[in-house]
Amino acid sequence: MGLQRYEHAFEPDRRVDPAVADEYFAVLMDRVATNHGRIFVADQEGRAIGWAVFVVLQNAIFVAEEERNYGYIDELFVSENDRSHGVGRALIAACENEARRLGLRQVMIGVLAGNRRAAGIYARSGFSAYSTELRKYL
Repeated sequence: MGLQRYEHAFEPDRRVDPAVADEYFAVLMDRVATNHGRIFVADQEGRAIGWAVFVVLQNAIFVAEEERNYGYIDELFVSENDRSHGVGRALIAACENEARRLGLRQVMIGVLAGNRRAAGIYARSGFSAYSTELRKYL
């Protein structure tokens, strides 16, 4: 719910009803199980303060075979009081290490256009734009 509330501030299509967390958790766990995924949890004195969900995905056939499989950081969240202390960067590093362990050559992560803070963190972590999705409401 923390991630939903955070993203809802700049992307109002995000659900913030109480049921969304349980519904999405089930979907996310299935995605992890079927895509060679791992969940990394950052804790402080036994209290979870952030997490990253890593999965292995495959690009379309038109992508060169050696580039086709890639790691994807499906979720990344750090609790509000624990931001700006390197927790997110540590979680990204854990995902990158998992990708290396699996022999993958790249890791991708998505970011909402309005999430400038996260985009800046990702850029400082070495990520650069790969593609852009555009939306038009009708």
